[in-house]
Amino acid sequence: MNPSPSPALTLRLSVTDRCDLRCRYCMPAAGVAPVSREELLSFEEIVEVVRAIQQAASPVAVRFTGGEPLLRKGLAQLVAMLSAEGVCDLALTTNGQLLADAAAELKSAGLRRVNLSLDTLDPKRFVQISRSGDLSKTLAGIEAALECRLTPVKLNAVLMQGVNDDESVGLARFALERGCQLRFIELMAIGEALVGHADRFVPTAEVRARLETAFRFEPRLSDARGPATVFPVQCRLSGRRGTLGFISPRTHPFCEGCRRLRLTSRGELRSCLMHEQGRDLRALLRNGGGEAALVTAVQEALSAKAVSGTPPPLNRSLMAEIGG
Repeated sequence: MNPSPSPALTLRLSVTDRCDLRCRYCMPAAGVAPVSREELLSFEEIVEVVRAIQQAASPVAVRFTGGEPLLRKGLAQLVAMLSAEGVCDLALTTNGQLLADAAAELKSAGLRRVNLSLDTLDPKRFVQISRSGDLSKTLAGIEAALECRLTPVKLNAVLMQGVNDDESVGLARFALERGCQLRFIELMAIGEALVGHADRFVPTAEVRARLETAFRFEPRLSDARGPATVFPVQCRLSGRRGTLGFISPRTHPFCEGCRRLRLTSRGELRSCLMHEQGRDLRALLRNGGGEAALVTAVQEALSAKAVSGTPPPLNRSLMAEIGG
């Protein structure tokens, strides 16, 4: 019997630090210091990095992140460029505020699917959590993604004690009714979320206990890949079926077997979300390091990945700088 192929290495590619929201667990109210155009990797430089990663570890999937990636002008062009390089999967993580107008163009360029942040279905809470924005725009982005078949549409919810932890059932029903996959993510101790983390943290076990009052859980999907633990479920009220997932970096770390690298908008390659520093690929690209040097840097980043343990808190980094 032939061995099963290795899962794709996923590159979480941050194309900008900018964001049009100021979510309380992600970004300061004042935003982040602006990055000049010269500091950002160009689309051509990004393609060079992806080629080097494909040489070091194929196949490769790319997740466009930010900040808010749809704020990077011409993103569809980059999607098309990477699609032409044979990247096995192209996906986008977004807050959805700009997605309704961009979904069709992105789909045509080669984007396959999207992940959207949806922490609440209450418009007032949406403003409270994000400090700005409009819930109706995110909901319109979800509908546009479904219409354009950027599927599966995955929804990510970060629940916080005393803020939105009472919405787990409502969010799950919303997702199942639309054929979306909802994943509950434990609040991570990074940057802005360090303030009051202990008081706001909601463990996965507590979320699942609430969900079990409204949904029947079946055995977890054994072939699910990535950090989420995914379960088929059935709504006790409507009978509708779907899946719910949990990403539990605090209570169930998933370092072992991780196949992710992160590239910041400035060209820093990080082996792990929780690593404070990485390898400066922008300097290699602009100082004539060449393809061989890029491949070596990628191989070193892969070798430096953690294999187990509970991630320590990050005091310096912000989610917006490392792609969430």
